[in-house]
Amino acid sequence: MTTTHFGFRSVDEAEKARHVRSVFDSVAPKYDLMNDLMSAGLHRAWKAYTVMVANLQEGQRALDIAGGTGDLALAFSKKVGKSGQVVHTDINEAMLSTGRNRLLDAGVVLPTLVCDAEKLPFPDNYFNVVSVAFGLRNMTHKDVALAEMQRVLKPGGKLLVLEFSKVAAPLEKAYDWYSFKVLPKLGKLIAGDDASYRYLAESIRMHPGQEELKALMHKGGFGHVDYHNLTGGIAALHVGIKC
Repeated sequence: MTTTHFGFRSVDEAEKARHVRSVFDSVAPKYDLMNDLMSAGLHRAWKAYTVMVANLQEGQRALDIAGGTGDLALAFSKKVGKSGQVVHTDINEAMLSTGRNRLLDAGVVLPTLVCDAEKLPFPDNYFNVVSVAFGLRNMTHKDVALAEMQRVLKPGGKLLVLEFSKVAAPLEKAYDWYSFKVLPKLGKLIAGDDASYRYLAESIRMHPGQEELKALMHKGGFGHVDYHNLTGGIAALHVGIKC
């Protein structure tokens, strides 16, 4: 049996996706509200910065992986216009359904499908931009997923990985206190689920730091990789270019 981490626990590699699915099935109805509360709204600024760096143009194609409630997909759709295409995907059906409904409420109809990032059902060299926001850390084989993202990008295309990362040293103690003491209590109060938000805090600690992820993206075939720390490294935007 091959094991991997699920937060701080070791689980059978084949079972991780089921455990992650259970977490997001639970949090989907309150996901946006909890994001606003636990980041004090900062996630919106981080995503706005990601959209700016994406620099999508009219008529281009974008793929949003682990797109959840559709923040990036909605913003991208405004950039590419009617002549472009944005595909909104997530491996979790509950999250995808919540996002699709939110997009429809905004008057936006996009191709939306349940999709495993490790087995993308798209042709080679197809998208101008691929994004994954706060989803890579939940993937079992990050190297496989990154290689798939590289495959479906056009030469010169851009991968944007927005993810929680390693905070600056002066923030570590306060961030740990907030993550393990406050966040689960907030999850219990608002979403009725402390365990899922405890997993969130643990999964952040198990995710590769900025330099580690940069190296992993290079290994996945990206010729140029850079990252931008956001809010003292609480989050980081990694940008990979397919050469």
